[in-house]
Amino acid sequence: MSRKSTVVLAALAALCCGAAAFYWIHVRAQQPAPEIVSAEPPGFHESPPAKKPVGASAVKSAAQALPANSKKVLPPADTELPLRAGEVLEYSANVSNLNNVATLKLQVVDRGNFLGKSTWHLKAFAHTENPLRMVFELDDQFDSYSDAATLASMQYEMHLSERGQKVESVQRMTATGKEPAAPGATQTRVLPGTRDSLGIMQYLRNVDWTKTAEVRSPVYDGHKLYDLRAKRVPGSETVEVPAGNYSASKITIRIFEDGVEKKDASFTLYLANNTTHIPVVLEAVLPFATARVELLKAK
Repeated sequence: MSRKSTVVLAALAALCCGAAAFYWIHVRAQQPAPEIVSAEPPGFHESPPAKKPVGASAVKSAAQALPANSKKVLPPADTELPLRAGEVLEYSANVSNLNNVATLKLQVVDRGNFLGKSTWHLKAFAHTENPLRMVFELDDQFDSYSDAATLASMQYEMHLSERGQKVESVQRMTATGKEPAAPGATQTRVLPGTRDSLGIMQYLRNVDWTKTAEVRSPVYDGHKLYDLRAKRVPGSETVEVPAGNYSASKITIRIFEDGVEKKDASFTLYLANNTTHIPVVLEAVLPFATARVELLKAK
């Protein structure tokens, strides 16, 4: 496996739980700098306060109560995934015998309308911590604008600050190549239904794993397109993290490139067995290290 492939694969896996910092640090190699909130793109408008959603079961019950010849129009079922605007998840990244090499944060910022579609704005921050920060200062921010119903990526942004070097990348996703990118953005050709690294994390936690044997999804990490395959291991496990003890479902994740599995890297995600299915742990075994990303707090 090439060094470049390892960098990209590591970044993909890390961002699945907001953990890009550690992986990017290792392969590309005082207090964290204040987080700078980037402006939302032109055309993104925050949605008005949502009305109480009408679920499919409620629509079905109402339909059964109406006479057969009724012309009353029923409200459509809410097909959007149940993310919670304002949610903030904070993590600590540990590698081998070194603890807290980076702090990480995942946010569900808000829901709005972008390019004529209902869209979730997702965000992640990554900062290195001392003593690692003294040799590799990193303050990265990632923004995802994803379709509210499928979490397919519409726009993915990377605002990177590493060792004093800053990189700005704004990529507009397109499956056809016909949608022009806005000024300041580049057009990125992807497969239909492609999710970015933040979107796939939110998608996996909203899968009904009691009815789903395997999830397959194209995933774009900001550099390259991969095929992600995830499966739930039967049963539950007790997971201890700084945020507390959780009963969790174990999800194994495999990554494929051009149909070939990345055999020298494996990933395991633990989702809390509660109504929110919070990601509590991400474990990664890579050629250069073993890492564990743990939940510190959830708001």
